[in-house]
Amino acid sequence: MPENPVDKHPRPDFPEQDQQHPGWTGPMDPPPDHGEDSYEGSGLLRDRKALVTGGDSGIGRAVALAYAREGADVLFTYLPEEEQDAAETARLVEEAGRKAVAAVCDIREEEQCRRLVQRAVDEFGRIDILVNNAAYQMSQPDGIAAISTEQFDRVVRTNLYGMFWLSKMALPHMPSGGSIINTTSVQAYKPSPHLLDYAMTKGAIVTFTQGLAQMVAADGIRVNAVAPGPVWTPLIPATLPDTAEFGKQSPLGRPAQPAEMAPAFVFLASPRASFITAEILNATGGIPLP
Repeated sequence: MPENPVDKHPRPDFPEQDQQHPGWTGPMDPPPDHGEDSYEGSGLLRDRKALVTGGDSGIGRAVALAYAREGADVLFTYLPEEEQDAAETARLVEEAGRKAVAAVCDIREEEQCRRLVQRAVDEFGRIDILVNNAAYQMSQPDGIAAISTEQFDRVVRTNLYGMFWLSKMALPHMPSGGSIINTTSVQAYKPSPHLLDYAMTKGAIVTFTQGLAQMVAADGIRVNAVAPGPVWTPLIPATLPDTAEFGKQSPLGRPAQPAEMAPAFVFLASPRASFITAEILNATGGIPLP
């Protein structure tokens, strides 16, 4: 029987919860669903080599799991504080019978990005799929006056510099048929005032995606992005002051679970999307976008 998407996953109100950045999966209530018990692969990415940033939890973990079950080996990044979550992602990838490489990397640093790409090449010989997913946000309900230069710099360097460097560095190691997939957001089109700097970067990711796609199309490399709406990840209790009603504003009345984002990343990386490039796949739970 078809499942009603309104009732498929937990709906707010959720228990109030607060975490320090970067946030962890374990304390979240309800626990996020990454597809552990539901995602079934069909060989769409057999023997592909993927690099996924921010793969320890949230959307990144769901993508790593789905890619592995579709037949890909996965190198993913995490921050030192996220080691426990990273170990679980690695376990899920290996449980699917694929190679998992967990790499500590702060993508705000150019040299760390360079070493990351080289490690992926050393481990796999090439990079077939690059998923620029890692991101930083911090709510500032008091507006632009409360956004410090330190915060602004962290948001921009994480969300834009890292994506730029990794794309630039990975492209020489990507064969024809390769794919870059960036994570943008509904915030790119409908910015929340308390996430001004974050929303700005997500708009820039849309432009970068569409421009780079045209630049590398002749090389047989596709560049697309996924624009999620509200998704229940550790970033939410770690960066937003009120989690009880998170996702309630979507027409489906709830946030997405990370597992609901993964199929979009699989599709865009797969041969089934061979004529799709420079596109933004919106997965917003019904929030209309331009």
